[in-house]
Amino acid sequence: MLPREKLLKEIKNREAISLIIDQAEIALKTWEIIVSDFLCPSVINEVQRLFQGLTEVEIVTWGGYSQAERQRVGIARTEISLNTSKIPLTVLHIAGNFLFDPANHRDFLTAISGIGIVREKMGDIVVLGERGAQVIVVPEIAEFLENSLVQVRSVPVKTHSIALSELNIHAPRTKKITTVEASMRLDAVASAGFGISRSRMANAINSGDVRVNWKDITQASHAVESGDLIIVRGKGRLEVGEVTITKKQRYRIQLTRLQ
Repeated sequence: MLPREKLLKEIKNREAISLIIDQAEIALKTWEIIVSDFLCPSVINEVQRLFQGLTEVEIVTWGGYSQAERQRVGIARTEISLNTSKIPLTVLHIAGNFLFDPANHRDFLTAISGIGIVREKMGDIVVLGERGAQVIVVPEIAEFLENSLVQVRSVPVKTHSIALSELNIHAPRTKKITTVEASMRLDAVASAGFGISRSRMANAINSGDVRVNWKDITQASHAVESGDLIIVRGKGRLEVGEVTITKKQRYRIQLTRLQ
């Protein structure tokens, strides 16, 4: 048995992590690979940190492509070979003519949820503009979606499975930025990285539109550090790189913006 209470200490997503621990114990007992439903980034981060210190089991996460936000976790004894190929996924193409009634990520999510599919069964949704979208799901719901998802907004759609290799993912564009700041405050660093005013960034933080390492942060004074990932809704992601101190005791920060 795993030391549950010790593992859950200081864990924020206790319910989700407790379920992962249950699945890990099943993997230990049965010598089988156990695969979770899709998890959000904050839970994935906690799972990865949690299992780093365990020697009996290992995990692998996979959501269909390297930048996937929502991923499934595969869990197995360390004696068993475990890789991303052991995590089953299905990609569905939702095809329709959205030229005159554009649909966004939320529209596709609402349509799928509206026919009874819970979020945990869905991975990332890739919107293709006027051509529809692609969604990554657990294989057991694929046939149901193919038969039941017939409309998104006012647009009739046809849903069918495609190969993972047909997933329409483009590598994110990156921009390197160097900034010198008086502090490592989140509003200061994010403002420089995303090229918007500090007051607008502070408002975004206060409104709950900013996450650091996938955790919601609502304090503009939150201190970031090298290695942190800043996510701003509608703006993209910002990686905090090397931080050095200047002669005037200011912070020279290397940033990478991903769009």
